[in-house]
Amino acid sequence: MRKALGRGIEALLPAAPPKSAPVVQVPAAPAVVGEGREVRRIPIDSVRPNRAQPRKNFDPERLSELAQTIKEHGLTQPIVVSYDSISNSYELIAGERRLRASKLAGLKTIEALVRTPQNDKDRLVLALIENIQRDDLNAIDTALAYRKLMTESAVTQSELAHIVGKSKSAVSNTLRLLELPDEMQKAVQFERLSEGHARALLMVSDPLERSKLFKLVTENQLSVRDAEKIAQRIEGGEKLPEPSEKGPKVKPPKPADIRAFEQALEKAFGTRVEIKTKKDLKSGRIVIHFFSLDDFDNIIKSIKK
Repeated sequence: MRKALGRGIEALLPAAPPKSAPVVQVPAAPAVVGEGREVRRIPIDSVRPNRAQPRKNFDPERLSELAQTIKEHGLTQPIVVSYDSISNSYELIAGERRLRASKLAGLKTIEALVRTPQNDKDRLVLALIENIQRDDLNAIDTALAYRKLMTESAVTQSELAHIVGKSKSAVSNTLRLLELPDEMQKAVQFERLSEGHARALLMVSDPLERSKLFKLVTENQLSVRDAEKIAQRIEGGEKLPEPSEKGPKVKPPKPADIRAFEQALEKAFGTRVEIKTKKDLKSGRIVIHFFSLDDFDNIIKSIKK
């Protein structure tokens, strides 16, 4: 079933490497992925972000782990880009996580498959399919991408199901997750709540009882099966007790400017960097991670520059 995902998109998004695109010549012959798909090595700084990227959140720790893997073993899957002849640069279509990790690893060039999407709809379709094929997108970001494609490109649920290679009911169930309150959606996006737990919450029609169950699940790490059983009891008339005010608190996402500073430092040092601030955001500490003695030496050299 996985292999059939997105069948028919080839005609929509043909591979067409541009003649004038910036390319880095390498001694080895270019790798080939499938019929007529030439993978080219391009300058990593010539790739700009995808306007239609469905993935919204990137875990810095996992990015750092991926960067270390890329340092040791190289990139196993090329990114997908389109070429803009006006700016003489590339726009990322799929593979932002790999691109970020490659920059973090200090790569100057990256392998890329150049495609020619005609519009933002094509870019979103390809990015969505690529992420789903790699199981690389959480359920809420998938649902948001579905909705964006339907509203902006007038795609029906049936057409969407055909595009992504899923049943109409599967698409419908994914879209239903957007009925959850924002707090619960963010818990799925930041992997504090699984898709199965989210579906269990949808079983509860009363907003108050749903909120109680959400706190019960996150504070006690209940299994999906246990969450479903409790949801069924709630719908049968049972009321949950008020949650304890002393339960563990979920840390809010870091401010955008702090994350921007972290990313700048990570790029400079080529490793994971954490900025941990106090509540007033006026003081704190910077933690620079290293995963080998070579990493440590590189960090020291960067600091001494």
